[in-house]
Amino acid sequence: MKLYDKGVYLVRGTEIVEDAQTAGLNVSQEEAAKNTIAYSILNNHNISGNMDKLQIKFDKLTSHDITFVGIIQTARASGLEKFPVPYVLTNCHNSLCAVGGTINEDDHMFGLTCAKKYGGVYVPPHQAVIHQFAREMLAGCGKMILGSDSHTRYGALGTMAMGEGGPELVKQLLNQTYDINMPGVVGVYLKGTPVPGVGPQDVALAIIGKVFNNGYVKNKVMEFVGPGVSNLSADFRIGIDVMTTETTCLSSIWRTDEKIQEFYEIHGRSEEYKELNPGEVAYYDGMIEIDLSQIRPMIAMPFHPSNTYTIDEVNANLEDVLNDVEKRAQVSLDGKIDFTLKNKVIDGKLYVDQGIIAGCAGGGFENICDAADILRGASIGNDKFTLSVYPASTPIYMELAKNGVLADLIQTGAIVKTAFCGPCFGAGDTPANNAFSIRHSTRNFPNREGSKIQNGQISSVALMDARSIAATAANKGFLTPATEFAGEYRHPQYFFDKTIYENRIFDSHGVADPDTEIQFGPNIKDWPKMPALAENLVLKVVSEIHDPVTTTDELIPSGETSSYRSNPLGLAEFTLSRKDPAYVGRAKEVQKAETAIQNGECPLDVLPELEPVMETIQKQYPEVGKGNLGIGSTIFAVKPGDGSAREQAASCQKVLGGWANIANEYATKRYRSNLINWGMLPFLIPEGELPFKNGDYIFVPDAKKAVEEKTDSITAYVVRDELKEFTMTLGELTDDEREIILKGCLINYNRR
Repeated sequence: MKLYDKGVYLVRGTEIVEDAQTAGLNVSQEEAAKNTIAYSILNNHNISGNMDKLQIKFDKLTSHDITFVGIIQTARASGLEKFPVPYVLTNCHNSLCAVGGTINEDDHMFGLTCAKKYGGVYVPPHQAVIHQFAREMLAGCGKMILGSDSHTRYGALGTMAMGEGGPELVKQLLNQTYDINMPGVVGVYLKGTPVPGVGPQDVALAIIGKVFNNGYVKNKVMEFVGPGVSNLSADFRIGIDVMTTETTCLSSIWRTDEKIQEFYEIHGRSEEYKELNPGEVAYYDGMIEIDLSQIRPMIAMPFHPSNTYTIDEVNANLEDVLNDVEKRAQVSLDGKIDFTLKNKVIDGKLYVDQGIIAGCAGGGFENICDAADILRGASIGNDKFTLSVYPASTPIYMELAKNGVLADLIQTGAIVKTAFCGPCFGAGDTPANNAFSIRHSTRNFPNREGSKIQNGQISSVALMDARSIAATAANKGFLTPATEFAGEYRHPQYFFDKTIYENRIFDSHGVADPDTEIQFGPNIKDWPKMPALAENLVLKVVSEIHDPVTTTDELIPSGETSSYRSNPLGLAEFTLSRKDPAYVGRAKEVQKAETAIQNGECPLDVLPELEPVMETIQKQYPEVGKGNLGIGSTIFAVKPGDGSAREQAASCQKVLGGWANIANEYATKRYRSNLINWGMLPFLIPEGELPFKNGDYIFVPDAKKAVEEKTDSITAYVVRDELKEFTMTLGELTDDEREIILKGCLINYNRR
């Protein structure tokens, strides 16, 4: 795999040219940049008239059942009357309805009645995971889809899709736009053909391992081109594409051909196909060149998808790899718990306790059929090792039943379950304490599979392709690459039967019924009132995180919090619970002062520690006080926001009185946008020694004025015995984003 260190030209889709002049290309870089597939699609959806400053209107929207309640509640508070574009509400994350009694099913009924009232589509639990339904029923070449899940990626089907926090979907529901600068476009040039046993997750992990740490594609569009694309089936492309989220890119798009045309024909939507190719000469801001024939079965060891090795490397250098995993664990787990995988080594081989093939990444038809071919005639054994398979949709499940693959899998001892995203975030097949799980799913962050470090419980996940998971299962749990399988892959044809969708899915066909009464449950709560930005801010640092990257799972955990995603105050109790359990108490204590201000009371009466803080501030700023002061909390993290699009990573801090984040860098655009949409200031400071520490108060004079006047550099002070000056920046903000922050949140901005 080769990364070009500067922009390149792609000529006729097959030749990479580094220097246009030397190659005699009679085209400017600016004109050639307009010949990417990405530019064409963005241009067709941009209403700003300025391709440097995009204002995008999406064709369709999609959400699942731990995001759609909050999104619709926000939109309702802002005057929603009808879904202006097709909006699909799937139920694939809170499907179990096991934690919290009927709470989750209340959310589902809320979704169904909202689909009727506002004119949407409702997919009942266990019918399809969000992204497989979108592939089967929503995608279209040249279209754009926005989803409230970070793995919203349908580029392999010619659809530019983006995963964002809920407020960005709210904007679309209110006929507003998705505002970004024109992103860079990085080409991914594929050549060659994968060897037998190599699957899409192997290619994806190889890419992630190469580009995540250096930020090569961060917030850019990945455009897959080159002759190797044609050597991959539609399912194979989809499996690579969905994992591009883990590179921190903004979106993805692929050139399309007869195999994608066949995909649309199989799904009864041939009218959605059109051929997409870059122009005669296209300029890319970077290029990743991949020889598919050189990719080997991969594994992403704990605790990140970028911690990649070939399986052969792990088996050949087991002690060195496991030593490295232990070092990473000390960082990821803050040294709070002893972690090792060395006790999984038996006779020099790495033993695995559990295999999972599931969700939007692993649950595709070809993945499962190839895994079944490897397992056919074998047994997973009767010891600790278990194997669960989750087809990504009921139509896939039905076809597996019809063609005999389902029976083949069950005969091996594998358990085949319904379409469900739970294993990806710890709500299904949670491993035992100290267990090691291999999964064809999307992420292997700390705790994501269900561990609770604060209770002394830890298990871990490695990511692998379904084929090598099957080879490991056939080897009774000993880590094995699928390239060792010498048998035949049958590659049965797929037949899509949408009868079950026609029978079970509610589709309003865009017709709203305003008379429908929304069904609420006792756990579905409105957003609390949020104050507008004050003229001056006093912020207490209530958490300090020095990990290289902080994930949204660490900011607000997945798994056990799922039942509270519709209850802002209830969910906020879990904020940073895995990373900094004292955070909630500290934030609430500071919030008392802001509540007092909003009630016209003296904040010093409820938070006496503020008295010396205010005395120090007023020595230099005597006018700061009643009527012009906001008091709240902030956190520092080196690089927060990797991973999920969940808006709650930001909104929970806001609900607890958070006014800002301070960071050296934001891991994703998604998380920074979530902060802004919840009225929080996304401060940046340079890397190096911090001017403040946890527990310090920070004074930001003229904070409101700085936002209004687009001040580049903001002077702030650490408040101790005296004011110690330091500087922060906010980065680029659109006029609308500034107004949202000034008003206090998107709800306030839109409220009429």
